[in-house]
Amino acid sequence: MYRLLSAVTVRAAAPGGLASSCGRRGVHQRAGLPPLGHGWVGGLGLGLGLALGVKLAGGLRGAAPAQSPAAPDPEASPLAEPPQAQSLAPWSPQTPAPPHSRGFARAIESSRDLLHRIKDEVGAPGIVVGVSVDGKEVWSEGLGYADVENRVPCKPETVMRIASISKSLTMVALAKLWEAGKLDLDIPVQHYVPEFPEKEYEGEKVSVTTRLLISHLSGIRHYEKDIKKVKEEKAYKALKMMKETVAFEQEKEGKSNEKNDFTKFKTEQENEAKCRNSKPGKKKNDFEQGELYLREKFENSIESLRLFKNDPLFFKPGSQFLYSTFGYTLLAAIVERASGYKYLDYMQKIFQDLDMLTTVQEENEPVIYNRARFYVYNKKKRLVNTPYVDNSYKWAGGGFLSTVGDLLKFGNAMLYGYQVGLFKNSNENLLPGYLKPETMVMMWTPVPNTEMSWDKEGKYAMAWGVVEKKQTYGSCRKQRHYASHTGGAVGASSVLLVLPEELDTETINNKVPPRGIIVSIICNMQSVGLNSTALKIALEFDKDRSD
Repeated sequence: MYRLLSAVTVRAAAPGGLASSCGRRGVHQRAGLPPLGHGWVGGLGLGLGLALGVKLAGGLRGAAPAQSPAAPDPEASPLAEPPQAQSLAPWSPQTPAPPHSRGFARAIESSRDLLHRIKDEVGAPGIVVGVSVDGKEVWSEGLGYADVENRVPCKPETVMRIASISKSLTMVALAKLWEAGKLDLDIPVQHYVPEFPEKEYEGEKVSVTTRLLISHLSGIRHYEKDIKKVKEEKAYKALKMMKETVAFEQEKEGKSNEKNDFTKFKTEQENEAKCRNSKPGKKKNDFEQGELYLREKFENSIESLRLFKNDPLFFKPGSQFLYSTFGYTLLAAIVERASGYKYLDYMQKIFQDLDMLTTVQEENEPVIYNRARFYVYNKKKRLVNTPYVDNSYKWAGGGFLSTVGDLLKFGNAMLYGYQVGLFKNSNENLLPGYLKPETMVMMWTPVPNTEMSWDKEGKYAMAWGVVEKKQTYGSCRKQRHYASHTGGAVGASSVLLVLPEELDTETINNKVPPRGIIVSIICNMQSVGLNSTALKIALEFDKDRSD
């Protein structure tokens, strides 16, 4: 435009230029009017230049093909129209939506509203969510503050404690060693870690194996040291569950003769009496246990064993489920001996393979960018910083930091390995999974005698909780198959949930794994149950994908 304007002005001022060619200056003089000065020539040039520029710009706009409102350009950015949306304030937690998110606007809006409600209900300072569909991240967002004191907002890159999701990461190390033939899951752990003493239960020699440790069936204690309280609580839960089962069976049968009714009624009364008499005293929760707040630095996993290795087993190995983070401390020692590497070095190699570049062990000294602060409410219901803790004694069971993005990558790697075997016949060019299909099937198969505390419908498998597909009545509730693990640490809560697509041989054509929804949520407030929220979010995105 500037060049065009300059050219027209120069031409108008030049001898024999625009004035003589158009003849207007000569006509003016012949009419006996005063001669026109150079100002007139400059004004004419400026006017013509502007007019030609506007015409040219209009012509260029007209040359572009008209876009039909009914068929928007799929490559057009949704942020392109309002200019102010492109220049976010430096402190804004918002991140431009990934291109794959455009078909999930309804699910994102609904899930965001759900997270706001959960955050407000529990008073969490900050919460971060990430969702992927069929291997592609479609939504990640932070709500609230990663650092309340300095008003640092949460964002997708925020790093938080993932707590017991660390167990699922450790399982990958064990699985890789098992696949390589370096680890036998079913021999006594003393074969690898002789520092852990042989155990007895009620005077009988018993074996603790790697497989039992993984599924929390070893009998090794958790943070509660009082064996009597733990046993009372387990007995009470067992009787309560039996009562519920009897009631369900009665309802299912619908009718019975008077004799059976009387017998069942009498059984119920006896069970109720047993429940009343055996109801345990008030047991401390995990966040009231002193060992959760250890500040001592442990140099390696072997050294950490001294916290619990000489304690008695609470149950006979294999007989009862007792969730135990200390069991995973022993598993870390097994990883070291079976691999020949330090546990953290071996895990960092796995994180590098999985492209989980922001996942690290939690230590106080290193500078870790985007690390959040962690909070709790005191007795006066005031938000306060959590006390300093050193998690070196439980790297394997609850000591890692990560982001929702890294957790999505991890979930997709697991889902790919789980599904790739189904696709091999239709697509021979698929790369192998990080873990073999048979390994993933073993890991996601519920183990008998186990519990899944965050969803009563499921069972614990191998470092994952698993709910199996189930539908009892027609046109009624349908239970989807999924795998997840939650986490609870000092000042932090987390969940990673994998909802696989329901596949069969007819539906896998023209598809590639992973197929399904992954949801990860991390929060800088302890004691926040997130599994049901993650499942609701996964189902929202699954609905949009189906539509």
